[in-house]
Amino acid sequence: MNNPQINSLENEELQQAHVVSLFALVGMSISAVMGLIALFNNNFILAASLFFASFVYFLGYYVYKKYNNVELSSAIILYSLYLLMFYLVYSGGVENTGPLWIFIVAPVSVFIHGLKRGLIDIALFVAIISTIMFMPTDIIAHAIYSTEFKLRLLYSFLTVTFLSALYEYSRDKSYKHTLELSKKYQQLAHYDPLTQLSNRRDALCILKQEQARMIRSKEPLSIIICDVDHFKKINDQYGHNAGDIVLVELAKIFTNNIREQDFVARWGGEEFLFILPQTLAKNANLVAVKINEKLQNNLVDYEGKEIKVTVSMGIEQFNDNQSIDEIINSADKYLYQAKNSGRNQIFPKF
Repeated sequence: MNNPQINSLENEELQQAHVVSLFALVGMSISAVMGLIALFNNNFILAASLFFASFVYFLGYYVYKKYNNVELSSAIILYSLYLLMFYLVYSGGVENTGPLWIFIVAPVSVFIHGLKRGLIDIALFVAIISTIMFMPTDIIAHAIYSTEFKLRLLYSFLTVTFLSALYEYSRDKSYKHTLELSKKYQQLAHYDPLTQLSNRRDALCILKQEQARMIRSKEPLSIIICDVDHFKKINDQYGHNAGDIVLVELAKIFTNNIREQDFVARWGGEEFLFILPQTLAKNANLVAVKINEKLQNNLVDYEGKEIKVTVSMGIEQFNDNQSIDEIINSADKYLYQAKNSGRNQIFPKF
């Protein structure tokens, strides 16, 4: 069965991979163009730095495409971006405009590493560029900026960081809310809200899977259709809330008395369906007998009243040439034989 949470996580990772690869291509192209401009302006050190950055972006893109390693590709692209920004702040770039490129760091950081780690990375980034800009030139020679420019640059960058963090926080909250809604609708579509068992729709999907597996592996597959005896009488005598409690109690008993590979679903109303892979009909009968014995010694408590509950069961084993509808109809016929024989019976007899 498809898990919506896993699917959503996979979609999120796929989206991130596409953005990272796109950013790598754009970064590679822009760095190469800027490198050419710097080369024509005889700024060979800047040109070399930009060409190297372009190569690193290409390397990040290649790692993603060749090895499908998004994490490594992201790390190469992000931290190479940091190094390039450090160099532009240190050297000044073209006419001391290099620091203006640092504004792309904030959104890229929180997108790639998420809100918490992204903010930690940005904090370290701010600490390093502040050290570079405010360090006296007599200690290490670097581009000279006015104090006003440096402060305004940092204020602006922190503002962009705040907005990027706010957007990432909102996006993450929206994503988690959507995921919860998807999970809720998945529950409604495939599970019975009262008993928390699979519903008829989910049971049919499981049956199709198990039938396909049976055909491939040539292993037996059996089902049991179970109906609560005199369920209308229980509702009439004790009320519908009592009927609901009976169904919930039965669901617990059924779940606790089947194997890990078996399935039990609420087939509809007071009917339940057991799907028993790798099980012959005669062994399915043993499961039915075991459950029947459990019910003989079980009383459902409802508001101080003890309700005796019994069930009737019909068993059928799949054959290769039978459809799911045919096998269900056959088990149903055995169920009605059990009910017509006085209820609290299992058919066929083994």
